[in-house]
Amino acid sequence: MKEYNPKEIEGKWQKHWEEKEVYRCDMDSNKEKFYALVEFPYPSGQGLHVGHPRPYTALDIVARKRRYQGQEVLFPMGFDAFGLPTENYAIKNHIHPALVTKNNVDHFKDQLKALGFSFDWSREVNTTDPDYYKWTQWIFLQMFKKGLAYKSEIPINWCTSCKVGLSNEEVVNGSCERCGSPVVHKVKSQWMLKITAYADRLIDDLEDVDYLDRIKAQQINWIGRSYGAQVDFMVEDSDKKLKIFTTRPDTLFGVSYMVLAPEHPYIEEFKDRIENLDEIRKYREEVSKKSEFERTELSKEKTGVAIKGLYAINPVNQKKIPIWVSDYVLMSYGTGAIMAVPGHDSRDYEFAKKFDLPILSVIKGGDLSKEAYTDIEDGVLENSDFLNGLSVKEAKEKMYEWLEKEGIGERHTNYKLRDWVFSRQRYWGEPIPLVYCDDCGWVPVDEKDLPLTLPEVENYEPTDNGESPLAKIDSFVHTTCPKCGKPAKRETDTMPQWAGSSWYYLRYTDPHNAEALASKEALDYFTPVDWYNGGMEHTTLHLLYSRFWHKFLYDIGIVPTKEPYMKRTSHGMILGDNGEKMSKSRGNVINPDDIVNQYGADTLRTYEMFIGDFEKSAPWSDNGVKGCRRFLERVWKLQDSIVDGRIRPEMEVLTHQTIKKVSFDYEHLKFNTAIAQLMTYLNEINSLGSISREELKIFLTLLNPVAPHITEELWTLAGFEGYLHDTSWPEYDEAKTVEDSIEIPVQFNGKVRFTVKVPREAGKEEVEKVVKAEDAFADQVRDKNVVKEIYVPGRIYNIVLK
Repeated sequence: MKEYNPKEIEGKWQKHWEEKEVYRCDMDSNKEKFYALVEFPYPSGQGLHVGHPRPYTALDIVARKRRYQGQEVLFPMGFDAFGLPTENYAIKNHIHPALVTKNNVDHFKDQLKALGFSFDWSREVNTTDPDYYKWTQWIFLQMFKKGLAYKSEIPINWCTSCKVGLSNEEVVNGSCERCGSPVVHKVKSQWMLKITAYADRLIDDLEDVDYLDRIKAQQINWIGRSYGAQVDFMVEDSDKKLKIFTTRPDTLFGVSYMVLAPEHPYIEEFKDRIENLDEIRKYREEVSKKSEFERTELSKEKTGVAIKGLYAINPVNQKKIPIWVSDYVLMSYGTGAIMAVPGHDSRDYEFAKKFDLPILSVIKGGDLSKEAYTDIEDGVLENSDFLNGLSVKEAKEKMYEWLEKEGIGERHTNYKLRDWVFSRQRYWGEPIPLVYCDDCGWVPVDEKDLPLTLPEVENYEPTDNGESPLAKIDSFVHTTCPKCGKPAKRETDTMPQWAGSSWYYLRYTDPHNAEALASKEALDYFTPVDWYNGGMEHTTLHLLYSRFWHKFLYDIGIVPTKEPYMKRTSHGMILGDNGEKMSKSRGNVINPDDIVNQYGADTLRTYEMFIGDFEKSAPWSDNGVKGCRRFLERVWKLQDSIVDGRIRPEMEVLTHQTIKKVSFDYEHLKFNTAIAQLMTYLNEINSLGSISREELKIFLTLLNPVAPHITEELWTLAGFEGYLHDTSWPEYDEAKTVEDSIEIPVQFNGKVRFTVKVPREAGKEEVEKVVKAEDAFADQVRDKNVVKEIYVPGRIYNIVLK
């Protein structure tokens, strides 16, 4: 027997799979399809890290198993290659982003292939390929034509380092998600996508999909649907109204002040009446330097300024109430104004206490100023005129009716979700295919002229005024209007990185189609995706955006299903050996290339699946890697102990138990326990000193999805017919998973003293004979009387002594 040499074996089989196109997927109406999808990576200059192989191996295991079960499996891979890091690297090193991207993609592909994933590389996509982003632009134009893409002057999150606008989702703890620099607010004309038009469907249609509960919860919470009322508060001595949204119209009698966002237009509109305008403008300037996260963080100290000379009128009792400005109210959420009920809202209470504002109780037992505070959802109304004595539920309903009758309010559904800021003032992204004509306004590029490609540029630096580098290229900017033929200017903003990743799974179904994003036949056969695995960090970013785009494409008849992904799972991170997140600064990053070179790809794959619960984070362990290598070396040695024959009687139960458990565990993300079962099986084989040819076939097939190279090689060395990758998944017989004999604990006066092995169907008399034949029985009853003997069939034999 030759020594186990992973480098030699793995290179051999990777070459075989590629040359024979073993994992090529075709539309086959005679087969049930299975579409397995992993999130395509951003090809960074650092290459793969050991976190990448974890989700890829998991779905690779499922994909391989499903092929063995006769399904036509689509398991593709591509690259999400537009984005700021590449552009920033290009700026710093004076290398064109396209070349940077190509080099990074080539490196990633080499790494992925070295790990033996069964991707269909003939379907590779790259978001920076004009043949791909032609269809990204086409989808955007359809949205524009349907009124879902619009331009708006809005305060945006502005990264002070990247000099680019960010979506709310790209701001983490007040900093840019990508570079970590502070984010400030800046008013800019931006292209927006009206994702809010799909808010209800994005929640309601989660009923139709198999997503982890925590994934559904994140989507629902991010959209933030709440039911309540919009109510008009008049500004004193004017015909102007302050419209607010509240989920608690039952507390309107408890309103003691109002708060406006510092950017609220009424501040300038009523500037002649406001006595402390300079103070308010100064406060507004300070607030503009804060991110939305900093402004809304509940734990922070409350700040604000009273608007002197301006008051509101509470519509339910006509009382005059003060108006304040505070940074915790945002113009971009709701109406930019709130009613404050400090007696029953902790945030309002803290503000009122700081600024000595009235605190009114309108729900018995629910006053925050009293120690005996109870949940106001269960309270009874007080100090509320016609609502007194009603429960909260009754009071809400009566107030809805009263507001509508008086014409000062109505039922309303509100959302936290904001429209998607779609513009980026950078070079390395998809050009937005619109031109501006003084006569025609914004006009789409003719679809026959797509793709609108990026021009070659020498300088990728963002401009100091916030415009895209494309704005400096006259030959790109100046064009003619597609509608009237007069001079016009192109949009110079580019699309965000999230654009190309919102529909890539559709292109995989028909990646070389020049006439459509994918053919109807391909979309009908392959979609929806059956199983999609990705990071939890993308639950409120990519996953939400992608579902939105898919629903739009469904509405215009492009895709056949309402949802893109029928199942969505997620994985835990692999941490450094110190239990911290891997990062260069911590010095705990593990390069998968090093593990492959030292131990082999099969060892890395086995370890990453054996490391722990797939859905939870787990620390890296060099000893764990070595343990998995030792396991595979023991597998390699099986070739020396093969005997002819089928499954032997002494292995029958364990073999069928192993087929059953491994089959179940692979489909339920329990890869660690599946591998543990295979280790148990190997231990039993080793204790017997041999393995039958049939047992070896089954064992190699079950292990193959985890460790495909070594198992393919052993299959060939054993002289089995054909290739392992052409075999079928083994089936188990449920009846044969049950042991014929069982172990029964024998208990004396409540304490187990020994066990006996008896036939599963044995009755009390037969068990009693076996128990009393044991030497340990005589030891226990010496000098004592047996008072009672109780046998619980299949469970325990209990003896009472006196």
